[in-house]
This record gives sequence, structure tokens and C-alpha cells, in this order.
Amino acid sequence: MRKLLFIVVLIPILAGIGWWYFRERALPDYGPAFREYAYVTNGRSNTVSVIDLRTFALAKTIPVGSEPTGIAANSRKNEIYVVNTNSNNVSVIDAETNTVVATIGVHGRPYFIDVAADGKRAYVANSGSSNVSVIDLEKRIVLGNIRVGAAPGLARVSPDGSTVVVSNRGDNTVTILDAVNLRARATLPVCQQPEDIAILPDSSKAFVSCSGSSQVASIALANTNSQSTPRNGVDKEDKPTQAAGSPTSEAQSSGSQKNDRVLALLDVGHTPVSLALKPDGGEMIVCNFDSDSISIVETGNDEVGSSTEIGQHPAHGVVTLDNSRLYVSNFGSNSIAVYDIDMGRRIATLTVGSRPDALALTPDQNYLLVLDTQSGDLTVIQKRTPRKLEPGEYSLLTLIPVGVQPNAIVVKAFMMSAKK
Repeated sequence: MRKLLFIVVLIPILAGIGWWYFRERALPDYGPAFREYAYVTNGRSNTVSVIDLRTFALAKTIPVGSEPTGIAANSRKNEIYVVNTNSNNVSVIDAETNTVVATIGVHGRPYFIDVAADGKRAYVANSGSSNVSVIDLEKRIVLGNIRVGAAPGLARVSPDGSTVVVSNRGDNTVTILDAVNLRARATLPVCQQPEDIAILPDSSKAFVSCSGSSQVASIALANTNSQSTPRNGVDKEDKPTQAAGSPTSEAQSSGSQKNDRVLALLDVGHTPVSLALKPDGGEMIVCNFDSDSISIVETGNDEVGSSTEIGQHPAHGVVTLDNSRLYVSNFGSNSIAVYDIDMGRRIATLTVGSRPDALALTPDQNYLLVLDTQSGDLTVIQKRTPRKLEPGEYSLLTLIPVGVQPNAIVVKAFMMSAKK
């Protein structure tokens, strides 16, 4: 009798807890074919962790190459690309089966990969061989390797797909590639140790953070003629045109309507390591690692609007799609800063795991994913509408163990194809 009474009492309690739990975490009902995953590269485990964002649980661990670092998703097909720095290759993951379906060899010490908006090509900067590998994602082959400056760290393709901007850490230059004709059209001297790159939505301008000189370079990109006839191939080692004693260099592609040129060097805080562009392109946030601050750059007139203390050693930032909130990982204080862009001030500080670095938002913008590089886990922070007797707009939802030294993350939401 007591057992029956216990069950009768317990069922309503569990039902209430379950209703609250799933109401908070419910995703749109896209049907059984819908998938939403986060992919995390684990640099010391040689794996990729797959997190199911419908349940916030580890779905699979995928072996890849040696020392995986950069990762990117294809917006037009259900594939994920992982750069393996020590094995000098790229692993192709089928997101529908979460298996490696191809491995593409590149050149020496690649770290990052960027995919064109049309999903047809990817660009990998090879820091050890001072070139950029251009990958045909349909055929899964390297079309060629374009020579750039010394020790390139990142190759970023413009939203219109016409230009690739490469930061060369070894010789303090930026190389501009013509993505239509697959050749370097200019190499521009900039500030010291250029690293991260942001390109405006209209592809008219690029910004490059220079960690060695506490500056950000603003670069005007040539308006290339989309009617240019692509070359049938690409030189195995295509040499860039060096800028002649000036930060302004003539664009070399025949379709150029103006020059690629350095517009300004903007003074920001010490050791600017990453750039976060608002989706509308109007402002850009610079994370100044050694100043414990962020700088906000007005992208239209190349002015530093303000600088704000944000936390100890800010490493990365991400802006919500409505341009209203900025989240910053504070590597040195194991926390996330929430900055209200409209109000111009920090509104919350959230404790996470050890040494937080890379960040990602889920497509519905309700969950922030934080990679904790030292503790080897993924912190999930929930943004919600507080109810009565509940403090705060944000709460820690869960911690998900991943591999050793996680370093990059990408989110992919998609529908399973009919054939599967």
C-alpha cells in the first residue's frame, strides 16, 4: 500500500519536472529528419566530439588526423571539414552518418579552414609552407597551392566569394587572392603579427588584428569583375605581386575596378587576438588579450569608438544575430562576459570551466556553447526569460566532457536527405 502511495505521489512530481525541463530546452519541431549538432576538435585526442544539441549529450567521438585544430561546416551540403595540423590534411565528415568519408592532403602545418558561401571551395592556410591550398569540395581534391607571405595563419574568403584575405604572421603582411582566377593579386605590408580576419558583409573591406603592435589594419578590397573568365587551372606555386615600398598596391587581376590598399592602422588595446563582426557589419569588436578589454570599431569610418574592461584575458567574442548582445570568453578568469551593445556596458559575468576560449551560438540563439580548453569540456549556457522567483536571464544548463585540449567548434543544423 505504501509503495502504491509513493508511486501515485511521485508521478505528478516527475511529470511537473519533465514538463518544465523540456519546455525550457524544446527545439522547433522539424520532424524526425531534423538534426542539430556541435562539432568540437580535440587537439590532443586526435578526435572530434559530436554533441547532439537536441538533447545536449555526447552523440559520438570521431577519430580524425593528428592534432585537429580548425573546423568549418558547409552551408550547402551536410559536411564538416577538420584541419589536422600534424598530419597536414583535412578530414571530411559526413554529418548525416558522423563518419569520416574522405581525407584530403594539403601542405605544411595548416591550422584553419574557411568555406565559400556557395559551398564549392575551401581555403586552407599552410603556415609551414607559406601557401594556401584551394580545395574543390565537390571533387574532394586540391586544385592547387598559391604562394603567399611567410607563415600564413588564416585564409578568409569574402561573403561574395570573389576574394580571399590571408594574414601572414611571419613577415607582417596580408596577401589578397583573386578567388575567381585563383591567383595572388597583391601583398600588403600591415602591422606586426597579423592574425584574425573579418570581412564586411558587402565584401568591400577587411579588418586584420595585429597582436604584435596593438593595432587593427583596415583594408579596402578591390571590386573585382564577376564576368572574369576563370583559369582552367592554378599554378602549383603562384607568386604574389609584392607591394612596392608602400602599403598601397595595384590589384593584379584584370577584372579589378580599384586597388587593394591599406586604409588605416587603428590603435586598440594590447595583443588584439580576435575580431567579432556584428551581423549588420556596422561595428566590430576587438578582444584585447593583454589589456583585459574590448575595443569597438566603427567599420564605416575606421574609428575606434570606445574601449571597455571586460574580464581577464578576453580571447573570443560572438554577437547575436539581432546585433544586441556580445559574449566574450575570458581565458584568464574562467568566465563569460555578457555585453549589451545598445547600452554599451557589461551586464553579466558567468562562471564556466577552466580556460574558456572558442564560442558558438545555437541557431535559435538561446544557448551559448563555450569550449573550456584546460578542463576539457563544453559549457552550455541558457538564455531564457526569467519567471517569478528566478534570478537572472542566464543559467548554466550543463557541462559536457569532450576530449583533451578542445580548441574549435562549429554548429550544423540540417535535415537528413531522403536517401538516408
